[in-house]
Amino acid sequence: MTLSGPAAAAARATEGNSPVPVLVSVNVGMPRNVPWQGKTVYTGVWKRPVHGPAMVRRLNIDGDGQGDLAGHGGEQRAVLVYQIDSYRHWQRHFGRDDFGHGQFGENLTVDGLPDGEVCIGDRYRIGEDLDVIANQLVERYAATASAS
Repeated sequence: MTLSGPAAAAARATEGNSPVPVLVSVNVGMPRNVPWQGKTVYTGVWKRPVHGPAMVRRLNIDGDGQGDLAGHGGEQRAVLVYQIDSYRHWQRHFGRDDFGHGQFGENLTVDGLPDGEVCIGDRYRIGEDLDVIANQLVERYAATASAS
């Protein structure tokens, strides 16, 4: 994984002390209707790890879809990245150890990209063909739905 942008400069400056970012898991899932707070919402928050190569396209990863296109999806929000350290936080918070990759709706589970060091506009290269550009997450009800 290669980096560019403000966070990348900081990472290079402390490279000897910081782990190299690692792609832990690629996760996909198709949207479905689910009950939530007395209504039905169409969400693709539930993801499962892909075993083997996954084709990333302009609007998503093969086998993946977004249910709420007003807040998710499109060319600027086609892939959601989530940090493995956040898994550790939620495991401690909820006293659980059964979270699987994709549990929080992310397409890419990563290690070595702390939330406090990633800036909007940073670019990350995974493999030879995938550029991920950090963008703001528009939260609606996905976090609540996935944590239950």
